[in-house]
Amino acid sequence: MNPPHLPARRGSLQGGGRHVWQEFPGRRSGDRGDSADPAGQSAALVLLGERDTHHLGACSGIEYNLIRLPMACSDFSVRPYSYDDVPHDYELTHFRLAEEDVKMKIPLLHRASAMSRRPLSLFASPWTSPGWLKSNGDVRGKGTLKGQTGDKYHKTWANYFIKFLDEYAKHNVTFWAVTVQNEPLAALLTPPQFPTIAFTAAKQRDFVVQDLGPALARSPHRTRIIILDDQRIHLPHWAKVVKTSFPPAQVLNHFVAGWTDWNLALDLEGGPNWVKNYVDSPVIVDSSKDIFYKQPMFYHLGHFSKFIPEGSRRVGLHSSCRRLICQLEHVAVLRPDRALVLVVLNRFGWDAPFAIQDPAVGFIETVAPANSIQTYLWRQQ
Repeated sequence: MNPPHLPARRGSLQGGGRHVWQEFPGRRSGDRGDSADPAGQSAALVLLGERDTHHLGACSGIEYNLIRLPMACSDFSVRPYSYDDVPHDYELTHFRLAEEDVKMKIPLLHRASAMSRRPLSLFASPWTSPGWLKSNGDVRGKGTLKGQTGDKYHKTWANYFIKFLDEYAKHNVTFWAVTVQNEPLAALLTPPQFPTIAFTAAKQRDFVVQDLGPALARSPHRTRIIILDDQRIHLPHWAKVVKTSFPPAQVLNHFVAGWTDWNLALDLEGGPNWVKNYVDSPVIVDSSKDIFYKQPMFYHLGHFSKFIPEGSRRVGLHSSCRRLICQLEHVAVLRPDRALVLVVLNRFGWDAPFAIQDPAVGFIETVAPANSIQTYLWRQQ
């Protein structure tokens, strides 16, 4: 349906893949919590791309290829814990992975990796340190690291990252990256029991420079460090201080190379979550019936994760409009197999006719239905 008093006027999108900008590492993902529920695990594997044996190995999932894994507990665990709860263990001699890692996360990662058509890249994020390293003395609740950067508390916390990477490596699991802290600012606005360590941009910078960076450099791990890991509103300030965001269709046009959603799968309540911070997710699991439901956001994210593989490059796209209100959002990429992909998002409550023109191929007229997302895929001759 057209909007009132606005005639249907056609816009056009023109592109030929000749102007190439940033390359996409091709990473789109969701978090993994600690739930060992079988239906939840099956839901995660659908997202990661379980092979359909009825279609000669064709990948039937939406092919996520990056997974964020909590280091010890998150709020979406079923309990608060760290890997070393022995006070003043600055040598981390009592560091141990939890049962959640050994019996749940690691086996599921191996299973997902075996089923995925694309290599998986993992990155880990801590929610909290052991309580004896925090100013509030508890893994639960809000606090900062004790002391100052460069001291025994910060050195121990940096070595905790290395221990985590070491222990996972013993299980043949390696990490592409770590973030310094999950939500170092936004978590301060969450429920009182929420596990977090608060950082300012300057404190995070100094911790990386004096503690975490050198610890990683001395280790055998070629793991990258990601700054911020928080709400995008903080990014401009954080980037200025540390040295050197919107839906995927927008961020991919502004030099962002990937997208991380929240949880892969949650239960009917939006958990489990031991601080009752219930939210939504692409897949909802009903464990009582051993079934799961794929929500609209599952398919929305699939337009990017399924059709824009690693190594794709954003290409020039010229849009023209013949009416005052014509705000289709779009991104065009050239894939490594030389196919062109155009993703078009219509946020409005009316259909939007438009056309696509590629000088090397031709011209088509089409429509973006109200409140829809579409992907167009073609090859140049």
